[in-house]
Amino acid sequence: MRILFLGDVVGRAGRDAVARHLPAARERLGLDFVIVNGENAAGGYGITGEICRGLYQVGADVLTLGNHAWDQRETIGYIESDTRLLRPLNYPAGTPGRGAATYRTQDGRTILVVQLMTRLFMDPLDCPFAAVKAELQKHQLGTTVNAIVVDIHGEATSEKQALGYHLDGMVSLAIGSHTHVPTADARILPKGTGFQTDAGMCGDYASVIGMDPAVAVERFVRKLPTARLEPAQGDGMMCGVMVETDDRSGLAKSVGPLRVGPGLAEAWPDQ
Repeated sequence: MRILFLGDVVGRAGRDAVARHLPAARERLGLDFVIVNGENAAGGYGITGEICRGLYQVGADVLTLGNHAWDQRETIGYIESDTRLLRPLNYPAGTPGRGAATYRTQDGRTILVVQLMTRLFMDPLDCPFAAVKAELQKHQLGTTVNAIVVDIHGEATSEKQALGYHLDGMVSLAIGSHTHVPTADARILPKGTGFQTDAGMCGDYASVIGMDPAVAVERFVRKLPTARLEPAQGDGMMCGVMVETDDRSGLAKSVGPLRVGPGLAEAWPDQ
């Protein structure tokens, strides 16, 4: 199975990049399933139902969120009705929505998608290590599900890498999101799980993690209140990671970055 994960979509530039490049990427790579982190899609802050529907129309199968999950108030009510929109699994009990769900590809294969949020330099949520272990006890890779992808939404590279090794051999792909800069460490871990510390973002790379650099620089230089950070409005790049899984085990056969559009050197996974 060929599965693509796209990193955080930031504002209109990110949405436009996905709309421009994802349909062609699905065809060129023969993708079976696409997961998109959309937590910054609404002007850099959360997501709306309208934006979800737009991303589904251009080829996203599932959307994940993160620490900006509730920035758009309507999401609190909307997420209950949209089974393809996931928030972090380790939110407290009673939080609206779901943090994991199983889906079917067009040819009938099953994929479990899980989202976690880490805790270093982030909100003090329930333990992501314990939460994902409990969820994975309900499933068996290669038996009850054909593939498992875990979106690890976090600030600290060390914590994301530790979760990758914690999940090694139990999931197809453990992929980091949130920091908006693609790391150069796509690899298969010793027990067969594909991993990259951060997938990067879909957005304008002539920016500070997707935001207008002028305001971001002013915040650092003056250490005074500034205007609200707004997404950069230039042409966006689509960044992500593709994993190809073994049909019998569900583990990774190959994993590689995808970068298309202006801003960084273009890259396509080996086919």
